[in-house]
Amino acid sequence: MAKIKPFMALRPDSRFSKDVAELPYDVVSYEEVMDIAGDNPLSFYHITRPEMDLDSSVDPYSEEVYKKGRENLDRFRSDGTLIQDEKSCYYLYTQIMDGRPQTGIVVAVSVDDYIGNVIKKHELTREDKENDRTRHLDILNANTGPVFMIYRESDEKKSLMTKAMEASPVFDFTARDGIRHIGRVIEDPELIEKITDSFRDDELYIADGHHRAASAARVGVLRRESNSAYTGEEEFNSFLTVMFPHDQLKILSYNRVVRDLNGMSADDFMKTLEKNFSVVRNGRKIPEQVHDFSMYIGGEWYTVSPKFEIPSDPVEGLDVTIIQKNLLDPVLGIADPRKDKRIDFVGGIRGTSELEKLVDSGKYAVAFYMFPTGVGQLIDVSDSGKIMPPKSTWFEPKLRSGLFVHLLDD
Repeated sequence: MAKIKPFMALRPDSRFSKDVAELPYDVVSYEEVMDIAGDNPLSFYHITRPEMDLDSSVDPYSEEVYKKGRENLDRFRSDGTLIQDEKSCYYLYTQIMDGRPQTGIVVAVSVDDYIGNVIKKHELTREDKENDRTRHLDILNANTGPVFMIYRESDEKKSLMTKAMEASPVFDFTARDGIRHIGRVIEDPELIEKITDSFRDDELYIADGHHRAASAARVGVLRRESNSAYTGEEEFNSFLTVMFPHDQLKILSYNRVVRDLNGMSADDFMKTLEKNFSVVRNGRKIPEQVHDFSMYIGGEWYTVSPKFEIPSDPVEGLDVTIIQKNLLDPVLGIADPRKDKRIDFVGGIRGTSELEKLVDSGKYAVAFYMFPTGVGQLIDVSDSGKIMPPKSTWFEPKLRSGLFVHLLDD
């Protein structure tokens, strides 16, 4: 069912990989971009966040910004920072964090598979973010950041990837955050064909990058509409992704901090909470099992456990749904976590100390450390055709942009 294909990647000269590679465009602020890349002429942020090269008064969503990104991409190609492969290949991308490796295969996936739901989603997208990346992608004529996808591991795929891993790395560096990145090229036509065939009966799952995927599909459709002679083989009919086997990935918790107790004293909040939850002060900062929450309030850590039966529905049974529908909304009055300014979200990569710091500062009244959503739960929700609540998953490490670029035509 899934159609994947090799492509001729535009990628850094091996001497420049570390200097080029950057975190995704949407996980850093303008100030962080300037701090990270302001003095680095090779940073890929010149392409994914080209407003850094313009006056700060320029609207970051103006056409001038997108054209600057295209100008910078063309410069990276002309000066040899980025070089395009001469034949279509697959690529392997290994990341090592805290001694734990994960290896994905870099491919081009089908726009039609996205539209037809062979590529499954679990998250809603925002029109403004789609519009931004659609214009950026169309003007640059390239997928500059990969979509992070999951596939179900199998013995066949594992054997093929083991064979592919015999190739020597074309880059191997450790980024400023301590994450090691290793890339390999799969050039053997026979191995490429076998890998392609091994995915034909599969469905794929977006882990992260829903807006990048949606925007790529939009550009594909727009170009088809403007080119009645299209054959379906043009590069704009596919987009860039890194696909990882489900059993290598680890989702971190996505934690909640709330600014106030909805008008209640700490004692009243506890009494209200205990109507539906068991609340035990035990100093446990991280929950030990699914459906338990660790809560920090008043300088103490508690384990909070539901007293009620957990729904069997794949979305209703998620911890992020349980805490929203049974605690955040009815107790703390946060009906819409997407819009309510009283709640913020903290990725698990920042640890329990960040939650303690926020509450101890007095800016927040209570924090909840979540048991992380499982990869199997994400797949179950996607298979059901439903949508996960906001801020359900936090994937680490993040894929770096700039190591592999997919041109839409040349």
